Amino acid sequence: MEIYHGGYCSIELPEIIKGKYAKDFGSGFYCTEMKEQAMRWAKRYNTPIVSIYEFEANDLLRILHFTEMTEEWLDFIVDCRNGVPHNYDIVIGAMANDQIYNYISDYVSGVITREQFWVLAKFKHPTHQINFCTPAALKCLTFKRSEEVGK
Repeated sequence: MEIYHGGYCSIELPEIIKGKYAKDFGSGFYCTEMKEQAMRWAKRYNTPIVSIYEFEANDLLRILHFTEMTEEWLDFIVDCRNGVPHNYDIVIGAMANDQIYNYISDYVSGVITREQFWVLAKFKHPTHQINFCTPAALKCLTFKRSEEVGK
């Protein structure tokens, strides 16, 4: 499967990134199967670049795949965003973009109920992310090329 990473430079040798802010699926190297989404990520930078990889899953790795936004997905993201570690090599699922994360924050702080969260979250456009969380997971990627995308 071809997947994409949007950024400001070509990344031939991906690395696990531990940012100062917690991400949806924890620390790692994030990609997507949606080229348009990777292009949107890249366009945040002066020189938008999409790196393209071939992804071949290794069945020996611990892979968590959320096929849709579920209660389990919501709880997993809340834990990851709160810094709770997990032991998966790869996590795949929908992305909690800024708007969705605002709803998650409102839910966690008690401003809205879980039911209200789901009503608000359901009408957002589809997103997708794959987080490669371990060095073993990064071995599933083969760099193909990178492309500069127009702003």
